Amino acid sequence: MTNPSALLPVPTHVAIIMDGNGRWAKQRGLPRIEGHRRGVESVRTVLDAARAIGIPVVTLYAFSVENWRRPEDEVGGLMDLLETFLGREKSSLLKNNVRLRAIGRIEALPSRAQAALRDTIAATAHCTAQTLVLALNYGARTEVLDAARDYAAAVVAGTASLDDTASWEGFARHLYTRDLPDPDLVIRTSGETRVSNFLLLQAAYAEFVFTPVLWPDFGRAELEAAVADYRRRERRFGQTGEQVTLSPALAPTII
Repeated sequence: MTNPSALLPVPTHVAIIMDGNGRWAKQRGLPRIEGHRRGVESVRTVLDAARAIGIPVVTLYAFSVENWRRPEDEVGGLMDLLETFLGREKSSLLKNNVRLRAIGRIEALPSRAQAALRDTIAATAHCTAQTLVLALNYGARTEVLDAARDYAAAVVAGTASLDDTASWEGFARHLYTRDLPDPDLVIRTSGETRVSNFLLLQAAYAEFVFTPVLWPDFGRAELEAAVADYRRRERRFGQTGEQVTLSPALAPTII
């Protein structure tokens, strides 16, 4: 049995690959878009549960750069759902003091969805209780390309260096997530066990939980179970277990 005193703290940042909407709908003989609509309800449930558990940052993989390859009507439906979600949830985010952020190539989203996104981000910018991050038109590889381009421009401008003072921390300031903590826990629903081009650099030392539960069925109980699993683990960050036991405060600095 785990010693309660040895439990990890509740994660600061939980990132979720929301998977299984299409299969959920197929199992019920429904169009795929109905699975996505039901998945939006899970977003609300999980965000509320995360706030109750004490998780200050939640990132949701909502739309990848590869998702543009899906059927045109499904992509259009997803963009409509995004716009509807933002319109309906803005007042709730404000009421619960939740800041909305977005990461990815946002400028390539349809104009109406993009406008709704920017409006909600601006309206909630002052909120401090929790941060909801939507990964939209996001891919870790495109993020690296964008960061490298930005970093190179900074070097040319003289505000960054390629000499011995160059560091991961310096490069990380050019990522989409520059003002966010790295995820402590990454959850993927639906039974798939891959990361699908999601936060590959930021999740270098994250703990992973893969659950067979389809995203529309993922709720508070499933989130609590994933967090409980995470808290029973030992995060070593390149150290031995003995070193972490003796000096746990040093662990996050080991790279």
